[in-house]
Amino acid sequence: MNHDIWVNGRMVPHEDATVHVLSHALHYGSSVFEGIRCYDTERGSAVFRLREHMRRLIDSAKIYRMEIPYSLEELENAAMQTIQESGLKSCYIRPLVFRGTGSMGVNPLDNKVETYLAVWEWGAYLGPEALEQGVDVEVASWRRMAPNTFPAMAKAGGNYLNASLVKMDAVLNGFDEGIMLSTDGYVAEGSGENLFLVRDGKIYTAPSGQSILPGITRDSIMTIARERGYEVIEQNFPREALIIADELFFTGTAAEVTPIRSVDHYTIGSGSRGPITEELQRAFFDVIQKGRDQYGWLTFVPQAESVASPTLEPGTQSSKSRLPNIDPIRSL
Repeated sequence: MNHDIWVNGRMVPHEDATVHVLSHALHYGSSVFEGIRCYDTERGSAVFRLREHMRRLIDSAKIYRMEIPYSLEELENAAMQTIQESGLKSCYIRPLVFRGTGSMGVNPLDNKVETYLAVWEWGAYLGPEALEQGVDVEVASWRRMAPNTFPAMAKAGGNYLNASLVKMDAVLNGFDEGIMLSTDGYVAEGSGENLFLVRDGKIYTAPSGQSILPGITRDSIMTIARERGYEVIEQNFPREALIIADELFFTGTAAEVTPIRSVDHYTIGSGSRGPITEELQRAFFDVIQKGRDQYGWLTFVPQAESVASPTLEPGTQSSKSRLPNIDPIRSL
């Protein structure tokens, strides 16, 4: 079933939420977006870390000089309204901001900024069995971009051309996913996931300086792990560290917490989900499935009558909401 889409402040039927063929984003990749999940928890439908995701959307747009004509609060309300009108208990949420029609050419400053938000049903990104059995991955031949080429902290559409190359190669080579190295040869991340390595009870992950997208799920898992007494270390580590790891796992809004059972045909650990991965995974699922949220990460979807809002026209937004107090480098 196709659900109505929030388009520039109003709900539009799915088939009518179109863009012009001469939109700047279609030609030059000038879009920013988010991937957010709403879960059907035991306490009701709830969106995971909605405010942090919407703040990153605003940050990404700022980096690319796009002024979103809606406040943080209005974007949050748009998500709630779209979920409510869809009737979905759980869903994937995609806010999208892009440069629309106007001048054609590399300079987009005169092109209109469009804001869309859609929801749809989406299960486990790498397959439901992957959450327990793990996935088989390869080290990609494509590298993550250098820090001084693209702004990796921005979740921008154009950045994902790199990721698409990695994912396509992995699938064609018989793997589930690919792991990218940085331009200096250190481990960076997957095509759409952050990566964690476990060795001798310590948990390692690449620092943001390796052109990774500092993920919100990544930050959540680091918080859970440290609370449970694990040492979490952000540092560079080489490709061969993957081979001798006790455990490896991906994190991300789509991937959630997914174990890695092999890299380039090397078996990782026992070849199945490791004990630390399982512990962190279960703690994460306690939040998103059971609604046991001691961190304040869940925003519960209210009743429809308390969500519906009048059509918002650009330039008529309410005053900007106070932004969440998170570290922009480590906790995006």
